[in-house]
Amino acid sequence: MKLSAPIYLLKRRAKRLAREQDIPLNEALDRIALQEGCKTWSLLASRHAAITPVGKLFGRLAPGDLVLIGARPGQGKTLMSLELAVEAMRSGSRSVFFTLEYTEKDIRDRFRTIGWDLDHFDGLFSFDCSDTINADHIMRTLTSAPRGTLAVVDYLQLLDQKRENPPLADQVRALKTFALGRELVIVFVSQIDRSYDPSKKPYPDMHDIRLPNPLDLELFSKACFLNNGKLRVEAVS
Repeated sequence: MKLSAPIYLLKRRAKRLAREQDIPLNEALDRIALQEGCKTWSLLASRHAAITPVGKLFGRLAPGDLVLIGARPGQGKTLMSLELAVEAMRSGSRSVFFTLEYTEKDIRDRFRTIGWDLDHFDGLFSFDCSDTINADHIMRTLTSAPRGTLAVVDYLQLLDQKRENPPLADQVRALKTFALGRELVIVFVSQIDRSYDPSKKPYPDMHDIRLPNPLDLELFSKACFLNNGKLRVEAVS
């Protein structure tokens, strides 16, 4: 289905309508959905998610997956990881975001950028910006996470920043085993090597992942690469 505007703008339109006509937001959302040819907002949102690239990628994820999202700076890899978190929460699963790059306010702002307010997902999202983030910390945090929880690590290379951490390869291997055992999905946002030249290749690939230390990239089950607003998904293992 083709919408008259991006879904986040339709949501803003509904909020404005709710204020102007003093009606509940859910009623305003349904009115906007009717204008777009759907009976309800939930139906519009589900149909839209099913045809978006991120929605299609989420539909391909399975418990135990380790997913890599790679792109140059400013190409939207963090926003895409949050869109995957939204898809997980819309399906009723939890999402956890691990980062040393952003504050909770930053992440709330980025959710609004993609058209969502975290308050919409009551209790389904948690944020961790501990300076001790490594594989052990992530596994301790997720030890009681229910099946289907989607965790985002922004970014892969932060696991390799402190000398006292185990080797990156050992950490990712441990997280792979953990994700399979707990039936979780772990998404790693990844930096791309500066040598990548978009004039020579339309998308980065696994050879362009920046790895200061060795890592078997076949530990990942799926990879997604972004460039100029487009994405390419590939199965890894």
